[in-house]
Amino acid sequence: MQRRKFLQKSSLSTAAVLSSSILSTCKNEKAKAAAPLVANAIKPIVIATWNVPNATTKAWQVLEKGGNALDAVEAGVKVEEADVDNQSVGKGGRPDREGHVTLDACIMDQHGNCGAVVYLKNITHAVSVARKVMEDTPHVMLAGEGAEQFADEKGFEKETLLTEKSRMEWLEWKKESKYEPVINIENHDTIGMLAIDAQGDICGACTTSGMAYKMAGRVGDSPIVGSGLFIDNEIGGATATGQGEEVVKTVGSFLVVELMRQGRSPQSACEEAVNRIVKGNPNFKDIQVGYIAINKNGQTGGYCIHPGFSYRVYSEYGHENIESNSYL
Repeated sequence: MQRRKFLQKSSLSTAAVLSSSILSTCKNEKAKAAAPLVANAIKPIVIATWNVPNATTKAWQVLEKGGNALDAVEAGVKVEEADVDNQSVGKGGRPDREGHVTLDACIMDQHGNCGAVVYLKNITHAVSVARKVMEDTPHVMLAGEGAEQFADEKGFEKETLLTEKSRMEWLEWKKESKYEPVINIENHDTIGMLAIDAQGDICGACTTSGMAYKMAGRVGDSPIVGSGLFIDNEIGGATATGQGEEVVKTVGSFLVVELMRQGRSPQSACEEAVNRIVKGNPNFKDIQVGYIAINKNGQTGGYCIHPGFSYRVYSEYGHENIESNSYL
């Protein structure tokens, strides 16, 4: 009996030591993965999908004056929402098959708060409505007529989003009604923007009019927090562009941030997220998906399936358009 008690006590002691060791290791690994802000971190900084110098300049102006990252990303993407020559975002966006321009957007702050709108009509600045959802309601997402009603109550101006140029292109498309999105044109459909302000806080925004000539009611990844955009202020942020269905299936932006948490660089994390899509899709050559990411230290990265995707970075070191590396 004495021997049995001794063995039981020995086993418990050993288990306690092992548990303590495992917990200590986990804490150490988490500390390493968190990549704490270093003294020479690049901040402020803004990064956005595609070559959008006007948008990144607007965001940089907010940051340069000491503004916060949330205001910067909202101001930046609003430039593209209002640009009628950008037919993949906001006013002037290409319509769905029924001829309606419908907008999706989301925004996320450094505290993990987020807001989104889907299938929003008649309001140019979907990202600002999404921010109001985040700040003024207990919800994360509003859709369709409810989102439009909320925007109206908040004083957003209603206007016709379908421009003559997009309408004429839609009428031409209707002659054959073939749904064959063009890589890097009709199916890039998004501006995503990430920023770090002088305080080291990270925020992001994503806004789109969706794929050209999509089925009525279609929603892609852009307003889906975790797919089109994700922010973790301890680690970094990521946003996606391209065929949203593939991003949703892999919860792409969340995946990128979690890979950075595990110690990957922004570039390596974006590459792995694209590889996950490619591995599971025998038709991957027919689609485009691109990711950009930034970590807490201001390091950036981007990767895509097809060549032709670029992203824009603006920091104290200047303004640069970077042609992303690609899988193909």
